[in-house]
Amino acid sequence: MEALRPYRWSLAAVVLLQVVGGVAGLAPLLAVVELGRTLLSPGPVDHGHVWAVVLAGAGGLAVRLVFTATSSGIGHIVDDRVQLAFRRQLAEQLGKVPIGWFSRRRTGELASVLGQDVSAVHPLIAHTPGEFVSAVVVPVVSLVYLFSVDWRLTLITAIPVVLGLALVPLMMTPARQQNQVELDASMGRISSSVVEFVQGIAVVKAFGGGERAHARFLTAADEFVDFFRRWVLGVAGIAAALGLVLSPPFVLLAVLAGGTALITSGSLAPADLLPFLLLGLALTAPMEVLGHGLDDLQAAGRAVGRIRELLRVRPLPEPERPVAPQGHRVELRGVRFGYEDDHEVLRGIDLVLVPGTVTAVVGPSGSGKSTLAQLLPRFFDPTGGSVLLGGVDLRELGSRELYRTVSFVFQDVRLLRTSIADNIALAVPHADLDDVIRAARLANIHERILELPRGYDSVIGEDAGLSGGEAQRISLARALLADAPILVLDEATAFADPHTEQAVRRALATLPGDRTLLVIAHRLETVAEADTVVVLDDGTIAERGKPADLLAQNGQFAAFWRSHFGEDPR
Repeated sequence: MEALRPYRWSLAAVVLLQVVGGVAGLAPLLAVVELGRTLLSPGPVDHGHVWAVVLAGAGGLAVRLVFTATSSGIGHIVDDRVQLAFRRQLAEQLGKVPIGWFSRRRTGELASVLGQDVSAVHPLIAHTPGEFVSAVVVPVVSLVYLFSVDWRLTLITAIPVVLGLALVPLMMTPARQQNQVELDASMGRISSSVVEFVQGIAVVKAFGGGERAHARFLTAADEFVDFFRRWVLGVAGIAAALGLVLSPPFVLLAVLAGGTALITSGSLAPADLLPFLLLGLALTAPMEVLGHGLDDLQAAGRAVGRIRELLRVRPLPEPERPVAPQGHRVELRGVRFGYEDDHEVLRGIDLVLVPGTVTAVVGPSGSGKSTLAQLLPRFFDPTGGSVLLGGVDLRELGSRELYRTVSFVFQDVRLLRTSIADNIALAVPHADLDDVIRAARLANIHERILELPRGYDSVIGEDAGLSGGEAQRISLARALLADAPILVLDEATAFADPHTEQAVRRALATLPGDRTLLVIAHRLETVAEADTVVVLDDGTIAERGKPADLLAQNGQFAAFWRSHFGEDPR
């Protein structure tokens, strides 16, 4: 992993310290063996030798504690730094990807990558390097010592290890690994459906029928339970067999059976059975570490794969030499766009937004209205044609220049968990309170803010509970404070009552300067005040012109008008 390269020497120290600590941990066991031999041997006991053995065992235990603690500390420090580096890389990457990319992703799955997957790297860095090497070195050292005592009983003692090694690959077949991938995917679907369920819980309580309204959550949960049951049943037998052959009773049974046979035949001294009883357990204990470590390692590997997949998302291309726009005239020339290669949402759009005018876009659901609005702030780049601002293709503008020029308010509003004033001043962090209040007045939200416990200092999610329409007006105030010459409103007052929407329309109409507005219309009252109306139908412009002229043509716009007001526009 490239992220670990700066810490390779620290990880080498982790491994070395863990190995020394693991080998030193054998000293207490060997001390017990030596004490047994000394105390069981005929003749007087050498007390000096006994104390020397005890001190050697205690010293080995102290070395183990110091070295393994130091190894663990270094490993966790490296882990914290790597996780921080991952999160910074992900934050930087998410700041570069097209904004529209987020609308095509499930919130739960993205949150899982940023949270759970980054945390899943912990065992890979903090535990795996040292523990895996120690789990190999300690049994090897133990086997070398046991071979020096009796090679026959050593082979018998190694039988549980051999059986365990034979069973481990059965836990790592391609089918099992694919099951793990599917298990992670099921967890991702659960996370996404939980987010959707919580966001819609108010609707469920108001109208009932939660099972029907949130079938995705229930289906995801049922599918996860069914899959998890099959997954557990598939590995239960192998896992039980592995746990049995590596368990202390099984190891002791094998050692005692073999040792008894050798002792009764006169091939082994009784005192020599002791090191096999003690170190035999030291052979299988690391195997359990390897078993759990492999699970963590595989999970970490899958998590790293998902993190890399996110880091490989193509960022929004930035021009090497940004070009400054000449004015604020917006042109769409032959614009084509599709979220999928085989389906175009917009087909051959030609449109001009003249500075100082209001252009309203109407059309049936799915006609491409919101997609068209998202091209102006460059949430996506068109797959064909170009969007120009001041005669310059948006792809040749720097992001900073673009967002100083184009501001936007969409129906799906997201407010930060900070004060009302900070939310409004998000694009202009150094704005004074008078400017913030002026923008709030224009958005017809000032009086409501004053009703909050701390007014403009009230914090979203703490003492500032806002309705959907109020949140939209906070977002509108933010856009007005930014004072960008081009403002894109995608059903920005969809949740507002008619009185509030009328007040907002009057405020927008009185904005100073040659401000250009592109409005995705939710109510036809907004359309009536537009300079130009564009009717989209199936990704193409079906009609365009002044509202009165379109009504006179008695086409699609006139039909929309009749369906809304219930009267003949002529």
